[in-house]
Amino acid sequence: MRQDKKNQINKYNIWIIALSVFIPVAVAILFTVKIPGVERLGFLPPIYASINGLTAIILVTAVIQIKKGNRKAHEILMKSAIGLSVLFLVMYIAYHMTSDSTAFGGEGILKIIYYFILISHILLSILVIPLVLITYVRALSKRFDKHKKIAKITFPLWLYVAVTGVIVYILISPYYV
Repeated sequence: MRQDKKNQINKYNIWIIALSVFIPVAVAILFTVKIPGVERLGFLPPIYASINGLTAIILVTAVIQIKKGNRKAHEILMKSAIGLSVLFLVMYIAYHMTSDSTAFGGEGILKIIYYFILISHILLSILVIPLVLITYVRALSKRFDKHKKIAKITFPLWLYVAVTGVIVYILISPYYV
């Protein structure tokens, strides 16, 4: 591998590490910040849950397209999925900076299921950040053999996060104030 390509990959790796640490830390910090005097953005949860659902559909469609050999459609769909994930994150943070957290009101086995899904969703949403970035950079740098290898891990985890985001919303939505 040429030295300039190695330097470019190292530059991407620094950004991947920085974003993979910065995003979860920033979300955790911003989750505790409430903006005084700003109206509650209670209309956002169904919107960002829908964005999660759309992301899941786009991810599946992107895999279908690449299996058909349609690389350009795959690329457009994957960039769309990344863009939707960023939009989700902005809306999620905005909602939580203007609204108190909603307690889950279910009981029994439903409560256990809810918390299992919620905790796995949160943990995997943190893990999927570097995986998505690495997968994207490998495609961007035309290292398709390595891209394909990590995409086989990234795809099911990202899909799980997107789908469970919708499920979490459906389960908690009756308890929104």
